[in-house]
Amino acid sequence: MSGFSNEIGGHRIQRVPPNEKRGRVHTSTVTVAVTTGAQVSSESPMLRRSEGDFRVEWFSGSGAGGQHRNRHLNCARLIHIPTGLKQERQGRSREANYRDAMAALIAMLDERLRSGSKAVEDDARRQQIGSGMRGDKRRTYRFQDDIVTDHVTGKSMQASKALKGGLSLMWL
Repeated sequence: MSGFSNEIGGHRIQRVPPNEKRGRVHTSTVTVAVTTGAQVSSESPMLRRSEGDFRVEWFSGSGAGGQHRNRHLNCARLIHIPTGLKQERQGRSREANYRDAMAALIAMLDERLRSGSKAVEDDARRQQIGSGMRGDKRRTYRFQDDIVTDHVTGKSMQASKALKGGLSLMWL
């Protein structure tokens, strides 16, 4: 993690707004998550792209086209063996069908890779922020008393100093 790992969790902010006639305290809560950019490796056995991970099936297309369509095996079906994903193309050109099916299959694998890394990142964020409830807090900022209290370390300091970048004093 980075230097912000001490900020992970819920923060409670208490203040009296300038337009508050009766002096009531307004409380807000914010949750902080620090991500490291965790990603799913493209070397994952499910998402690898070596030559042996694909199976190609050639077949004659269906539909109109007559003798040419029925006699030639120009249509390509590509299967990514580890995931079972399939793509097929039915055109007149064998090379174009293979190329288009491969491009579509690679795009599907890339999407899986992106969504997998997003799921890992979302899970890490969920674990860091907790429930977001009032009792689940890391730090309280009370601006009317000019005090910041860290509930993990038990330390306090002036809010004016903390806002000027002095929060590292609470971590020591």
